[in-house]
Parts: sequence; structure tokens; C-alpha cells
Amino acid sequence: MGFEDEAVHELWSTMWGHKSAMQREMMRGAHGEAFAIRQLAHVGTMTPSQLADAMHATSGRVSTLLSSMEKKGLVTREADPDDRRVVRVSLTDAGRERGRSDMKEMRDAVCWIFAQMGERRTREFLDLTGEFMTYMSICRPGKPRPTPQEVQAAFAERERRSESGRGN
Repeated sequence: MGFEDEAVHELWSTMWGHKSAMQREMMRGAHGEAFAIRQLAHVGTMTPSQLADAMHATSGRVSTLLSSMEKKGLVTREADPDDRRVVRVSLTDAGRERGRSDMKEMRDAVCWIFAQMGERRTREFLDLTGEFMTYMSICRPGKPRPTPQEVQAAFAERERRSESGRGN
């Protein structure tokens, strides 16, 4: 291969080798409050074990995290009325507000980045990222590469989703 090997090396170096401050902050949140808030906001009430599974964390780690979040008023833990042995974790209003605030901060940061890149380069980046992710969605390591028909179907589905997202 030629440029492909070089491109993979550059992609991996960029994505995983030299993490930006934003990437480090996002990764730190993957095992902490920010992740738990996003998960509870998305899924709704969960048990601690469900949250531990989603976080790929131990029950002890989640218990410590929930205790801290409860003290801060971000979550509540209550016994299930149908089975008092089961604990249900829910976001409080303060937890939901923290989630909205975190998302707004992330959105504002990404908007700033796009403003620095300019509209043309941002649109090119989004188009190329969408194309890359479409290929990623059908290519599995250790499996045969997708057929031309599978590639065509994936891009047709991408186009359909894109059009429905625009309200056409």
C-alpha cells in the first residue's frame, strides 16, 4: 500500500497520540460525573449496576461516584417501590441543568473551532467525516470487505437520512 498506511498512521497519531485539552477533558468525563449525567439524561432512571455496565466501571467505582454526585445534589437514589432491594438513580433538576450546561459549553467550543476553520473547510470536514463514518459503519475487522452493492446501499441510506434531516 502507499498513502493508505501513511494516512492510518497520521489518523491514529492525531486521534490517540496527541490528545488535545478538549479530548482529555472528554475522556476524563467518560468515567465520571459528565458521563453519568449524559447517560441518565439519555436513558432516564437507572440502577447503579446498569450505570456501571454503561460506564464499563466496577460497582464500587459507581457507588463512590453516585455518593459524590448525591452530595452535590446532581442525583437521587431511591428504593424501587415494587422491590425495596432495587435502587433507582435519577437526575435532579440540578443534574439536568449541569448536563445542559456541559453540552452548551462543548457546543460553544466546537462552534468556535468551526469558526476558525471557516465555512468551506468546515463543510468539507463534515462531508469527509460523514463519508469516513459511512465506510466505518460497514467495514468490520476480520470480516470480508463490503461488496460494491453494500457500499452503494450504505451511501444511499446516508443520503436518505441526510435528506430526511433537512426536511425534504
